[in-house]
Amino acid sequence: MNTEMKPCQKTFTVGKWMPSDQATLTTWMSKIMAKADQDTGPLLPSVQGLKDFIESDAKAYMFFTQMFDQVSKKLTTSPSGLPQVRDYQHMLKLFNVIMTHAPEFDETGLVGCPFNAILDWSMATEGGWAGFIDDKVNVHLKTMLDEWGLFLQSYESTEVLSDDPKKGWFGEDAKKAMPTFVNDFECDPTLPHYGFKSWDDFFTRKFREGVRPVAEPDNNAVIVNACESAPYRLAHNVQLRDNFWIKAQPYALQFMMDNDPFVEKFVGGTIYQAFLSALSYHRWHSPVSGRVVKTRLIEGTYYSQTRSVGLDPAGPDYAQGYIAEVATRGLIFIESDNPDIGLMCFMAIGMAEVSTCDIRVFEGQRIEKGQELGMFHFGGSTHCLFFGPDVDLEFDLHGQTPSLDSHNIPINARLATVKSRKA
Repeated sequence: MNTEMKPCQKTFTVGKWMPSDQATLTTWMSKIMAKADQDTGPLLPSVQGLKDFIESDAKAYMFFTQMFDQVSKKLTTSPSGLPQVRDYQHMLKLFNVIMTHAPEFDETGLVGCPFNAILDWSMATEGGWAGFIDDKVNVHLKTMLDEWGLFLQSYESTEVLSDDPKKGWFGEDAKKAMPTFVNDFECDPTLPHYGFKSWDDFFTRKFREGVRPVAEPDNNAVIVNACESAPYRLAHNVQLRDNFWIKAQPYALQFMMDNDPFVEKFVGGTIYQAFLSALSYHRWHSPVSGRVVKTRLIEGTYYSQTRSVGLDPAGPDYAQGYIAEVATRGLIFIESDNPDIGLMCFMAIGMAEVSTCDIRVFEGQRIEKGQELGMFHFGGSTHCLFFGPDVDLEFDLHGQTPSLDSHNIPINARLATVKSRKA
């Protein structure tokens, strides 16, 4: 099979996780490569652990060799126009640099998923598909990303929370992109870094009281938006099993919920999926009032994307349906106070390095509509709401058709109204 691919000049605009300006992204990658070439020190423990695993496991060595061998040697850039990563040793050196860097602001979109930018070429190859779906590979990726997450939770990561006019999160360009930041979010501009203790603290920031009011809090027929997010897909009559890896990426409930006993209650029902923006709010709120029945964390993949969508320079943007079955995710089952809704489920789905699903509620807990459920650490990702087959819903997507071109609906805003079964 011919594995040669041609460069693609598609802009990275979905969710603002990658710059829409290719020159910015190329400059960033060139800078990281230059630092890696100058770095003569040892690899950090988790990166060294990944290296040891690749070089001691036959399948991993094959996958990580193939994914770079399958890149055309005639090309010097990746599918997105980035300087090409040469081999897995080069990849590891680049990872090592990233591990002590927090994302800088850029008006065309931050490099919010730097590991993803490094892997965008290899993810698109046959070797990449096989390697990044492998459980043992994902264990080592998780260890590495957890270590990076600890850095983002440290005070050292606040370096980018500066007033640098171009790169700082409180600089001139950032203030233009987020003009109502101080009024919207809990912060204190008189303190260093506006009072944020780390990059993670900044990215999991809270709205000020009253900024996102709950739509009709006393009306249990109104379902509110669980995340500050843009509509991606609305699917009805969802099946228990389906070929989720094909181009249409149909949902397969059994795999999305990891064979949970509750899955049968949602067969033939409705799924709503939406994705978060890098510049917005990253916590989850309950779409209904009721009782938490169960919570679950499911370990999964980080850089797997289905090959059926073709080349996806900002992968896995095009594969959001597919990763709902295989990526790291968290489930929160809620028994609604409204019997016309009954049991529903919120599912947080990790994308690339944005994969820490931090559930903050517990089984048996009483929750009100609009109450916080948890959060994504380091930014945002994608999520789903599940409803049973007998739930008659009228969605309000604020004049939009679900797609990668949609824009955020505010959290706690009306998302849908359930119709009475008696009526």
